[in-house]
Amino acid sequence: MTILRRLKQVGGRRLVIGIPFFWLFLFFLLPFIIVLKISFAEADVAIPPYTDVVSWADNQLTILLNMGNYLLLQEDELYIAAYLGSLKIAFVSTLLCLLIGYPMAYSIARAKKETQTVLLLLIMMPTWTAILIRVYAWMGILSNNGLLNSVLLGIGVIDEPLQILNTNLAVYIGIVYSYLPFMVLPLYANLVKHDQSLLEAASDLGARNLTRFWQITVPLSKNGIIAGCMLVFIPVVGEFVIPEMLGGPETLMIGKVLWQEFFNNRDWPVASALAVVMLAVLIIPIILFNRNQAKELEGKI
Repeated sequence: MTILRRLKQVGGRRLVIGIPFFWLFLFFLLPFIIVLKISFAEADVAIPPYTDVVSWADNQLTILLNMGNYLLLQEDELYIAAYLGSLKIAFVSTLLCLLIGYPMAYSIARAKKETQTVLLLLIMMPTWTAILIRVYAWMGILSNNGLLNSVLLGIGVIDEPLQILNTNLAVYIGIVYSYLPFMVLPLYANLVKHDQSLLEAASDLGARNLTRFWQITVPLSKNGIIAGCMLVFIPVVGEFVIPEMLGGPETLMIGKVLWQEFFNNRDWPVASALAVVMLAVLIIPIILFNRNQAKELEGKI
């Protein structure tokens, strides 16, 4: 009976562990392998619109790898500008989310328990609405005849409407609004666990509020800052909806270029190569974060 119980326990553990791994394989690894395969093909007038990478004919297996798609990404300035533009917008947006989100998370963490629940609910409520609806709302607010220009004209701050919509400024506003909860929640989860006795001890030793904040609170919230920045930076790099609807011609991001290559130009191999390179770039901060976490765990042990 003991052996049967152990077998059941081992089988149950494997099943629990195996389900998420199967999910990751089915919806992440397998699609990535398909995209990677297409990136080595050539565009063709067919359905699907690319040549076969692996073929079997006359009892021979033939593998044709086309590296021209990746060479094109290095030679064409459009793709380089799209990558750099995406990284720039993602970096600035992440920094803005951190500067806005940290004070919000700090205030929520220091509020009463009942108030914390209400404030967290308010932070999460916008995410319950579809992204398209939220972006359409910002289009109405930022347009020349929108709410923002109407208020500024009404109070006499400006004499004529400002051109905000279809600019990079509108893109930053839309991204910060949409991704701010992903910065606030990890920061709050970190800040709410801080030991207040450390701040009290520093205060007893004569440390000022600003000194306590920079030398105790900020270092202790490092993991929350890193997690929040990753949750914002990584998806913003590939953002498509917000730049497409709020941005203008000068807003060049890799997500928009991917859409054009896939659906307008029907050049699936080049689009797949763009996606693979973008994924490779985004893996770098994830690896660095995992290494940092591993070092911290080793230090604690």
